[in-house]
Amino acid sequence: MTAEHEESDLIKQRRTKLEAIRGKGVFAYGGKFQTTSTIKELTDNFAEGKTATIAGRLMACREHGKAKFYDLKDSTGKIQLYVKADIVGPDAFEISNNTDIGDFVGVSGETFKTRTNEPSIKVMRFEMLSKSMRPLPEKWHGLKDVETRYRQRYVDLVMNDDVKKVFVARSNIVSEIRHFLDAKGFLEVETPMMQSIPGGAAGKPFKTHHEALDMDLYLRIAPELFLKRLLVGGFDKVYEINRNFRNEGISTRHNPEFTMLEVYEAYSDCAGMMKLTEDMIMNLAEKVLGKTSFEYQGKTIDLSKWERISFADLMKEQFGIVPEEKQEEWVKKLKKKGVEIEGKELSRTQVINIVGELIEPKAHNHPVFVIDMFKEMCPLAKTKKDNPLLTDRFELYIGGMEIANAYSELNDPAEQKNRFEADIADLKDKKNKIDEDFVRALEYGMPPAGGLGIGIDRLVMILTNSPSIRDVILFPQLKKENI
Repeated sequence: MTAEHEESDLIKQRRTKLEAIRGKGVFAYGGKFQTTSTIKELTDNFAEGKTATIAGRLMACREHGKAKFYDLKDSTGKIQLYVKADIVGPDAFEISNNTDIGDFVGVSGETFKTRTNEPSIKVMRFEMLSKSMRPLPEKWHGLKDVETRYRQRYVDLVMNDDVKKVFVARSNIVSEIRHFLDAKGFLEVETPMMQSIPGGAAGKPFKTHHEALDMDLYLRIAPELFLKRLLVGGFDKVYEINRNFRNEGISTRHNPEFTMLEVYEAYSDCAGMMKLTEDMIMNLAEKVLGKTSFEYQGKTIDLSKWERISFADLMKEQFGIVPEEKQEEWVKKLKKKGVEIEGKELSRTQVINIVGELIEPKAHNHPVFVIDMFKEMCPLAKTKKDNPLLTDRFELYIGGMEIANAYSELNDPAEQKNRFEADIADLKDKKNKIDEDFVRALEYGMPPAGGLGIGIDRLVMILTNSPSIRDVILFPQLKKENI
């Protein structure tokens, strides 16, 4: 018998039990059920002889004559139920006979411990709350296929407590970020997710159309330009934990829909953002993990050391490339080093990005700030006072993965417009438009500021030792399923 036929037969059996329950005049999909505690609260403060009312999902059943032992699980923990016909009554016991693993029930009874000292409840009231029509995976086999785990996350969460712990940790991480920034006087704000001109980052946007306004809009690739408008408007410290969208590839580090933290502070700069980043990540590790040294994919990450590496120095040392040279010279030097760029019509920016990936720090056991980025790599950052071809910017790498990006914000409107124009010309994309309103906002005056972006999904990967971004997103994007 195939797995599909076996599952179909099991579903038929459950339908038969559902009809038997309904035949007793019982509604198999109940309403509100008032509990006296969660299972964890009950077991943490367990005392025999107390009355308890709890609810949850049946996860196991062991029969002993006219008595049954169930494992009942809620979002906080698990406890054993003892259901006996002459205690719970014949009608309720008959209902229990038509339950299956996966059903939700509510029970009331008296607490006691078994001969093996296991906390249990002697059930005196048994109520069906929701009949499960599909069998859960076997406990020891679970969902074998990784894509099925991501697609049916609801089952993955039921069967795998470690998966649930990751998402509890994610929630705690986001909560601690808010506490940390709020305590420093930052104001949480919300900016548009649909924008007429996508900007603030390099990326291909998703396009939509607004019928009432009869205009094309784009899901944002970054909130940066709107957050900086708020600096113009007089907010000195703002942040947004935002959802961004980029119509690009999917990998273990990329999902088309992802979460970012963006922070902007007036009168600060790149160095200020570096200090803020160190303090924030150290605080998160201490609060969420209880330690500042932890494992990530077989590597020990030690947050007691934060290194700084010059991108410009690495480019010169490894490829002989300096920012003063023309793109043609860069290409010649790269070819001599065996870098494959044949058959590609690349812009100066794209050449730099290709090489940049080759020198990303991957072997370090501590966080690394890559500084002294070429001007082409960031049209929104201020240039360094001692070298206008480099920007006052950093990228943060932890465990070989880029986690954060920050810089001293460009607030000269004329220079900003020149950068936008040069960027569009470099990309040879005439469809791109300059956000003239953002330039106009800068013309009203924006204070010098530091800006920071941190990838929440990747940060959670690091702090939960998760190998893929799909492991830290509840419902990652997947190919369409044929059901």
